[in-house]
Amino acid sequence: MNAETPKAEDLSLPQAFLLLATNDKDGEPQLPAYVLRTTLAGAILAELDLLGAVAVQGKHVRATGAAPESDFQHELELIREKSRPHTAKRWVSMLEGRGEVRRVYEGMASLGIVEHVGEKHLGPFKSTRYPEKDHAPEAALLQKIQAALGVKPSDATPAGASAIPAGATPPDATPAGAMPPDARTTDATPAGAMPPDARTTALIALLQAAGLLGRLFPAADQNRASALVKNHWPSRAVEDELRMIRLGLAEAAT
Repeated sequence: MNAETPKAEDLSLPQAFLLLATNDKDGEPQLPAYVLRTTLAGAILAELDLLGAVAVQGKHVRATGAAPESDFQHELELIREKSRPHTAKRWVSMLEGRGEVRRVYEGMASLGIVEHVGEKHLGPFKSTRYPEKDHAPEAALLQKIQAALGVKPSDATPAGASAIPAGATPPDATPAGAMPPDARTTDATPAGAMPPDARTTALIALLQAAGLLGRLFPAADQNRASALVKNHWPSRAVEDELRMIRLGLAEAAT
């Protein structure tokens, strides 16, 4: 890693999530567009929460009055200036969008982490790819998650190994904080697992909500992951919003 490339802890949660959700080689997202956008919106809320700029009071997200510097000042101002408070799920719905995904990608491109590769025109649409340019930030992120889950590096799947086709539902999508249906409750911590910091915990929660955690770390103890993220409200909001979107898609298909 060169002196100008940020370390894992220097990446915002939206950057970290998008980096792990993108195929290293071809630069294509590994998730359907609606999952990518919705989870990125949750990552923005999670980043503002980590910075102490927002908090959940009752059922609503409110600005705390703190004014930390971040790349998401616009989103913070939206929350601060709303005369009527909204739930976390509602904010996820309001903040998601293709423009936000592109902005985070371009931010990582300016840091030399990914590369902006020519736009591909598909009819009226254009597609831009962001293959990895510097693997060090992603490797550091994976190492932190491995340590938190007690997973050996050999048990992890490279982030670019396989992609979920656009429009498909991630097969391992589990509500953040919920136990998989076939999991047995246990309080045991995997051998070698280390208590994660708040940023790593939030990233694990977002990956689980998007259905990526089990694909990136197939050997991970899902009980351990669910126990770590059970109180993470931004990822729960992501899961709730994704559930509503999928219900709408299913109804439209019938």
